[in-house]
Amino acid sequence: MDKIMENIRSRRSIRKFKPDMPAKDAIDSVMEAGIYAASGMNRQDSIIVAVTDRKVREKLVKANAQIGGWKEGFDPFYGAPAILIVLALKSNPNRVYDGSLVLGNMMLMAHERGLGSCWIHRAKQEFEMPEWQEWLKSVGVQGEYEGIGHLALGYPDCPNPEAAERKPGRIYYAG
Repeated sequence: MDKIMENIRSRRSIRKFKPDMPAKDAIDSVMEAGIYAASGMNRQDSIIVAVTDRKVREKLVKANAQIGGWKEGFDPFYGAPAILIVLALKSNPNRVYDGSLVLGNMMLMAHERGLGSCWIHRAKQEFEMPEWQEWLKSVGVQGEYEGIGHLALGYPDCPNPEAAERKPGRIYYAG
């Protein structure tokens, strides 16, 4: 089986991470895979913000848990030390699709690099909040962006889950 298909078949969402921060070059390669994702009309409007600072991470955890309705102390990022935030220009009608492809590419590259990842929602709601819009500006992001999703990223602290059997009847030919 070729390497790409092997990674597609074996990649799973990880929900328990070691506290060790991945090396910067590993995080960079995951983000590079993201920016090479296909985009509608090749607009390349999606951006990625890497959160590796523990204090910022904890604020993000708190905001995300509050939006999700969880009790204080719950970590919706499952202890992942790095969080990669994908945002896309609000003016792009394909922003959700384009940003989703970015997240997909990053999950596959993370798996290739021996890292675990999990797509976490609620970025849209977070980055509608004035304090997070201000935070984006403080890290140099200019423009009107919508949060598409987060990628919890780190070293897995659990075995790789087994893939569920694929449901039949999901592929059709016309012609």
